[in-house]
Amino acid sequence: MTPPTRRQLWLRRQRRRAVVVATASTVITVVVLWLLITNSSGWPRVKKVFFDGQHFRDDFPVLLGYLWQDVKLFLQCAPFILLLGLAIAMCRNTRNPALFPLRAFAAAYTDFFRGIPVILTVYLVGFGIPRLVRDWGDFEILGFGGAWNSPYLWGPVALVLAYSAYVSEVFRSGIEGVHESQRAGARSLGLSHAQTMRHVVLPQAFRRVIPPLMNDMLSLQKDVALISLLGIVEVFKRASSIKDYSGNFTPLVAAALIFLVLTIPETRLVDWYTTRQRRRTSGSVIT
Repeated sequence: MTPPTRRQLWLRRQRRRAVVVATASTVITVVVLWLLITNSSGWPRVKKVFFDGQHFRDDFPVLLGYLWQDVKLFLQCAPFILLLGLAIAMCRNTRNPALFPLRAFAAAYTDFFRGIPVILTVYLVGFGIPRLVRDWGDFEILGFGGAWNSPYLWGPVALVLAYSAYVSEVFRSGIEGVHESQRAGARSLGLSHAQTMRHVVLPQAFRRVIPPLMNDMLSLQKDVALISLLGIVEVFKRASSIKDYSGNFTPLVAAALIFLVLTIPETRLVDWYTTRQRRRTSGSVIT
């Protein structure tokens, strides 16, 4: 085995030193904040209302039972968001003059749904459209059954419409980030526009947009709770009902903890992948 160089040894010492300093500063900060909070005059009241141990032990298992509802709603929305977002991005990047109406529609779509708050989209779609389709019959999607005016259908549709606008811009930035020489090289080899997009542009664009796409999916996992405004009972809705019944906010804290347990590993995965991409594409050393 080749012995480490002087630079490698120096980098190791720097990393160890950075870890020690970061750990010490974090511990000191947490201890100081804890002492300041717990010694304040209002802490006993805050602890009773928001951090009641008995309420937490009673409510946490109940709320955990509704977590699969959030996960199913996320799984129902995510594939359609990715597909619709990619389709809109492709329309937005078309260079064929005959397809300009599609390009104009894609631009109007993204401007419209990015300009409206997601919660307002949920209200408009979730309460407005069911009034028009109340007599259409029944449906069955990913285990959710009911009538066509069911919130289990139009709640996810609202999220798909809203998030596909954001995802389309992520895809569009990735496509436009591929250097024009890549297209020119592909065309010089005789590839058509469609073949160039499929074999040259899109594979490179997908690698570029994975981190921001993962961040959008992370936000989607949390915003699934907005569908509870339509009457769907999931973690947040159940926590709110327990809070209204008991007059204690601890169930909402327990719901927040459940979402943290769900999203923090996803966040760390995004950070790991971003760091990995930077190591592969950058000549600098990340400590």
